Amino acid sequence: MSDPDDDHRQATIAADGQLSERSPAAEDTNDFGEPKGADETDGGFSRYAVASLLQKAVRRSDEETAAWAAWELARSGFAWNVWDRCHLYVVEDLAAGQQVALLIERYETLATERWEPSSWRGRLCAIHAVLACARARSSREAANADEYFRNVAQIRADAAERGAEPPHDFPVGEFEPGGEFDAVFDGHTAAGSERDREAGFFKTRGARVGPEGEPELSARWQRLNMLFHETEFDEAAIEHALEPVDPEDPWAEPPEGTLLDRDGGGDASATDDTTGRNTTDQNATRRDSSDQ
Repeated sequence: MSDPDDDHRQATIAADGQLSERSPAAEDTNDFGEPKGADETDGGFSRYAVASLLQKAVRRSDEETAAWAAWELARSGFAWNVWDRCHLYVVEDLAAGQQVALLIERYETLATERWEPSSWRGRLCAIHAVLACARARSSREAANADEYFRNVAQIRADAAERGAEPPHDFPVGEFEPGGEFDAVFDGHTAAGSERDREAGFFKTRGARVGPEGEPELSARWQRLNMLFHETEFDEAAIEHALEPVDPEDPWAEPPEGTLLDRDGGGDASATDDTTGRNTTDQNATRRDSSDQ
């Protein structure tokens, strides 16, 4: 996606003769009537410091300070800096799954494509965006995870060079068939294909969800699909496939070969097409009851 602020980041010559990334539409003087430096805001502040203040105020949920910083940058011709910081916040400081990430994109589009970024409407968009960020749940989880994994990668490499066991390792450990994450080595992987782990293994292990499990309608579809499948699944295999994973041990699975998943067509005729439940045993139970 092209940067919608590109048109507003043309280099201009400031009063001090330095190149500036301020919008050409911005005023040449500050609030005091003095010529502005290349990176000076209308209030006489460094735009680098104000941009840093903006992100840290959002991170600390200081709404008023964040709103002022966005307003100061936008009115001074540095609106692009507001949007750069907002997008950086979304990936660096925002807890995963927050919908504010989508709002930022919309506010930026309005401010830069519909209106002039430093105009009244453009400034309102900037303020709206940073307030939405400041009110969202902040977390540096992604940045912390990235740094931690990079550190562990280096620790593993250093340990390998010394021929020693690393004091810290990735969460997957050895990551091989038969280990904790055995369920991932199905027919979609080379290791799984070599072990003939095709549809049966995937359906009963690789496709399980958790910890809430499949919604009722989805579970019904899954049950019927397994009964229709060319692989023959017994009731224990189907029930296991539908069972939510254990939130305390999400990778726990029964030993390979303990679930029935023979090749061959499933018997859909023995299935209630409304509930997906096996009706053969139910009919047998009714017959047994009538004989008594």
